[in-house]
Amino acid sequence: MLGRRSLSRRMFLKGAGAVAASSTLTLGLSSGGCAAMVDGPFADDEGSPGDGTSPDAGSAPDGDVPGDGEVPGDVPPGDDPVVDDDPGPLTVTATGVVAGRLHYVRFATQQISWQPGVNVLLPEDYNANPTRRYPVLYLLHGGAQDFRKFHLEDDILGLTSGRRLIVVMPDGGTAGWYSNPVLSMSGPKNWETFHIHQLIPWIDANFRTYAEYDGRAVSGFSMGGFGALKYTAKYYGHFASVSSHSGPASLRRDGGAVLQWASVSASTAELGGGSLYGDPLDQARVSADNPVERLDSFGYYKRIFMVCGTDVDVNETFVRAGMRELSGLLASRGIPHELHELPGGHFVRRDMLQRDIDGVIARLRKAGT
Repeated sequence: MLGRRSLSRRMFLKGAGAVAASSTLTLGLSSGGCAAMVDGPFADDEGSPGDGTSPDAGSAPDGDVPGDGEVPGDVPPGDDPVVDDDPGPLTVTATGVVAGRLHYVRFATQQISWQPGVNVLLPEDYNANPTRRYPVLYLLHGGAQDFRKFHLEDDILGLTSGRRLIVVMPDGGTAGWYSNPVLSMSGPKNWETFHIHQLIPWIDANFRTYAEYDGRAVSGFSMGGFGALKYTAKYYGHFASVSSHSGPASLRRDGGAVLQWASVSASTAELGGGSLYGDPLDQARVSADNPVERLDSFGYYKRIFMVCGTDVDVNETFVRAGMRELSGLLASRGIPHELHELPGGHFVRRDMLQRDIDGVIARLRKAGT
């Protein structure tokens, strides 16, 4: 059953106080851990943000909550892939405090040809109670950006003030598209393996998280919004909440415009002339990464939140069409979700990112001991 469906109008303040109407479409209603081998200062140093140990996998709440690779039974499973080969060690090469509760980590990994950075934002009370665990939001940047984007441009410290949530903001490459490319001519650029098979286990091993389905959310902007949708669709047991802020949801529509955009930008800006999906295209690989082709994965009581602009421009026109396609497909299956179309173009809307963060906290397991 589709449930409640409403189309509401409200006032939206844009820029220096310009007022415009916006439309918001609301549809419906609104857990297994992993450990990592840890090298570097967070493994042993006293006073580090984490305790250097893996969270208790038995801390999951009671009830039929799907963990990684588990399904509730009434929802057809997708496939929650496992890495075929050992991704290798993840070694901490640098750490620091950026600003107050915002910590910085840089890693060496054989999956990436350079040393990617990650910002980890801790709640204000993280050090007040050494036994309290917290839900985690993975927040992914867009193209031609890096792991500092949400700190430098979007006031992530202000948006999370007073909120018991860990926010992890990793590098994703200039145009890495949160994927493992078919061919890189500039060294390894396996961002998917780095994030899913190395970073998430490392975060769970070094910070007091809930290493389970109901303990994780993923969100992102633009290319990162695609990454959030793709990771959720491909790894259905990892995230209980997914959000996309102006991120593509459909690779093949409009003559494959987004697919071509991803392929060309990755080849020129990330892969040194290599190929994201192969030449000719590896169609199975494209389908595996295409959110609209993996609808089964958007069940499992997930919170699904999407935002896009109404401007007609080179980015938002295709983004909006893809989000509408995904929204329609989800609605046809009675899968609850939110799609917000607001005035303007391709940028992060502060009020919607705040709404997203608060929605993530409401959906995930609450911080506690």
